[in-house]
Amino acid sequence: MNVSDYFWNASIEELKKGYIQKSDSYMCLLCGEKIEKGIIYTHEDVLYEAERYMRIHIEVTHLSVFEYLIGLDKKLTGITDHQNHLLRLFYQGKSDKEVQEETGVGSTSTIRHHRFALKEKERQAKTFLTMMELLKEKDQYAPAFIAPHKTARMVDDRYNITAEEQEEIIQKFFPEELNGSLRSFPPKEKQRLVILREVTKKLENERTYDEKELNHILKDIYEDYALIRRYLIEYGLIDRKVDGSRYWLKK
Repeated sequence: MNVSDYFWNASIEELKKGYIQKSDSYMCLLCGEKIEKGIIYTHEDVLYEAERYMRIHIEVTHLSVFEYLIGLDKKLTGITDHQNHLLRLFYQGKSDKEVQEETGVGSTSTIRHHRFALKEKERQAKTFLTMMELLKEKDQYAPAFIAPHKTARMVDDRYNITAEEQEEIIQKFFPEELNGSLRSFPPKEKQRLVILREVTKKLENERTYDEKELNHILKDIYEDYALIRRYLIEYGLIDRKVDGSRYWLKK
């Protein structure tokens, strides 16, 4: 499984922590970083065991799990831009009066109403999650959908993909006889998403590439490597420096 799969399959308690425990390591659900068990790690001249060091990794790299989650696309969080702003201020420990003064919205009672609305959304989410968990036990015909990657720039019908559809698309455009090369670039958005995700498997998580290195890898997959590179960026699968000098996988 990739990082997004672990993320979406994690429990609420695991998501709150930001990491999961595996047999030999702890894995960050936000970026995929692995901290091996049984090793002592150093941070600012202090020694830490593995799990504590994983919490430090989250603080240093992501600031907090809350900061990471609130930064996800609103199609993934289900909150509006206004709710996002309010949640950030509430998380900072600001009072209703302070929030009202900073946002310039209504009065303190208006902010209190927003708190109530968010609490109502929480209750609805809990009810919905419980129903979906119960549904899993009964719905034997539910297809296995492929979860969207966390860095998706826009979640829409392109992401309505089942595991079976994904396998069919991969076999169609990456036939065995072409030995890892792309037969053609798909005309449909859904097919492109599957193929671009498959292309990212050729890139290393912890590595940055200059443009020449990336082009060399992509050219082995498809002749029009510039097209593939552009779509990888457009779909939020890779990122780059403004001048295009360095590229890396987004997590």
